[in-house]
Amino acid sequence: MRNEQEMMKMLVDFARNDNRIRLVTLEGSRTNKNIPKDMFQDYDISYFVTDMDSFKENDHWLNVFGRRAMMQKPEDMELFPPELGNWFSYIILFEDGNKLDLTLIPMKEVDEYFTNSDGLVEVLLDKDALMQTEVIANDRQYWIKKPTAREFDDCCNEFWMVSTYVVKGLARKEILFAIDHLNEITRPNLLRMMSWQIGLEHGYSFSVGKNYKFIDRYLPKEIWETLLSTYSISSYQNVWQSLLICYALFRQYSNSVAESLGYVYPDYDEAITKYTENIYQSLTADD
Repeated sequence: MRNEQEMMKMLVDFARNDNRIRLVTLEGSRTNKNIPKDMFQDYDISYFVTDMDSFKENDHWLNVFGRRAMMQKPEDMELFPPELGNWFSYIILFEDGNKLDLTLIPMKEVDEYFTNSDGLVEVLLDKDALMQTEVIANDRQYWIKKPTAREFDDCCNEFWMVSTYVVKGLARKEILFAIDHLNEITRPNLLRMMSWQIGLEHGYSFSVGKNYKFIDRYLPKEIWETLLSTYSISSYQNVWQSLLICYALFRQYSNSVAESLGYVYPDYDEAITKYTENIYQSLTADD
């Protein structure tokens, strides 16, 4: 497997020798000093070019980067409509295991790119000295933020309302419907509430990572194990138990956040819990 130095040199040298490429940036986790480096990190590279069409004519120019195991061109797909406007991207897994996410961006959109950047950007090559000030990568945009009273209430509202969809799916014996709402909406709002409590305890100057992947670093061992147990969803009974555990954890953490910030914890917790228990007990009785 080619190492980081080899990959970066190859990507920058190619751009340096191609007059159509005027600016090169690196984005994502490789710019973030708070993320441990490993072999699975993508190389998120953007080439700002003067002639997009000449690159898009064929894929032969990509061969210089190595033998490809697979490539995806998101802006050239029918089932999944493009989302990048005038940009064009290549997601490439090489045979040696390296992964490149390469995006071509028209030069006229340089300002828009930096305006909408998430902050995790490094400039690798600037042929025309477009950057008047140094660009320093930071993950500030992803730091835990103190919730407003409205944000706190919205999180509670979303958690408890969507949990009724999980209940409905379980009652109807539509387990995939129930699992989807538990995984995509209910539990993520639990994780959001837990992250707010972590911010209260440790400050608001760090991130718990994409998909809350570092949250275990800040949770007591027993809470972490309890949270993990909610991912057991291979049967109706498991999903019921996972949902009820989510209820208990959400109640614990949201009450703590509310007390710390002087917010009002909504009373519909009691109503939805009773609603859930009634349906669960009726189904159990029927069995």
